[in-house]
Amino acid sequence: MRVVIAGASGFLGTHLTDHLRVQGHEVCALVRREPSTAHESQWDPAQGRIDTSVIERADAVVNLAGASIAANPHSKKYAREVMDSRVSTTSLLASAIAGCERPPAFLAGNGISYYGDHGAAPVTEDSESRGDALLTRVAREWAAATDAAHEAGARVCLLRTAPVMDRTAPPLKQLRLLFQIGGGARLGSGEQHMPMISLRDWIGAVTYLIGSRDVAGAFNLCCPHTPTNAEFTQELASALHRKAFLAVPAPVMKVAAGDMAPELLGSVNARPAALERAGYDFEDEDVREVLAAALG
Repeated sequence: MRVVIAGASGFLGTHLTDHLRVQGHEVCALVRREPSTAHESQWDPAQGRIDTSVIERADAVVNLAGASIAANPHSKKYAREVMDSRVSTTSLLASAIAGCERPPAFLAGNGISYYGDHGAAPVTEDSESRGDALLTRVAREWAAATDAAHEAGARVCLLRTAPVMDRTAPPLKQLRLLFQIGGGARLGSGEQHMPMISLRDWIGAVTYLIGSRDVAGAFNLCCPHTPTNAEFTQELASALHRKAFLAVPAPVMKVAAGDMAPELLGSVNARPAALERAGYDFEDEDVREVLAAALG
């Protein structure tokens, strides 16, 4: 298959590109600089420029582009960049796909934050989006930006991705260092559910969706059994052979984390119901397996 990837130089994009090429697929990376190989194509989302012939030839387009959320949570400029970088890239790709005679599949990045705080209630792809937390609002606008591709009849898969756990990438890279020096702590009450997925299952699920020509819609990319923050804290401490008796009070988190506080204190007890219906078989089903894969 011919797969076009936006955000191919990022952590997830790099791993997905390598995996697809090993599987024998042809991958073209969209880059903002001058292309240096035949496997790159220049684009400029801010100016609305893209080589539509590259999209025309594709079987699938994957958008993983977007500013890092690991920046200053108190900055309004940061919040605008997080939103604009996702919406502008998605809109441009959706429009390019809509203009194709044979629209390729569109696997559009999105976040599990779409749902907002649902407490302990199980959350599937049919659950509503609640609240106005920053990343919840971003995920709504991000999803809406795919409309042109939908309307053109393209197969669109929304990748509602939970934090991807791997020792070489945030958030686990920072948490691992913190826990190793004895700073591991639950956040607030610790009762909030925090969805996650192993890197190998994220790659496996996205690859599965690229090749599954008869599935579309929203997909929760998270492990089947979502832990609470307290469960995650204890499992990570155990995996690192450390203790974690500390707790960060919710009021302190709200001040320190700013607009990101709802992502840390809110609860999304997510289930990958659509992925399981589509036939994807998870390698890492719970927090213990996810951390074992991430740290191994």
